[in-house]
Amino acid sequence: QVQLVESGGGLVQPGGSLRLSCAASGSIFSISVMGWYRQAPGKQRELVAAIASGGSTNYADSVKGRFTISRDNAKKTVYLQMNSLKPEDTAVYYCNLNSVTYRMDSWGQGTLVTVSS
Repeated sequence: QVQLVESGGGLVQPGGSLRLSCAASGSIFSISVMGWYRQAPGKQRELVAAIASGGSTNYADSVKGRFTISRDNAKKTVYLQMNSLKPEDTAVYYCNLNSVTYRMDSWGQGTLVTVSS
C-alpha cells in the first residue's frame, strides 16, 4: 500500500504563493500518475493538476498560468507551486497517486490552504 504525506499548506494573502509537497512511500511512484485535487467547503473534490510518469501535465482552467505541478522521482515527491493565489483557491488540497498497472488509487490526508487578507 502506498502512503502519501502532504505538507506546505497554510494561510496566505491574496496574490501570495505557496508550494505544496507530497511524499510517497513504496516503489511505484515513478510509473504512476500523480495529481493534486482540492475540495472547498460545500463543493465537490476537483482536479487541480496532474503529471504523468513521462512528465506531461494538465491543469484545471481555473489555475492555468498560476499553478505548476512537478515531480522528483528520485525523492518520490510531487510538488504544486501556487502563485497569484485567490480567495477562491481556498480548499483542502489532496495528493493522489494512480497506477493502472498496479490497480492502485491512493490519497493523502489533505493539507488546508486558506487565501485571505
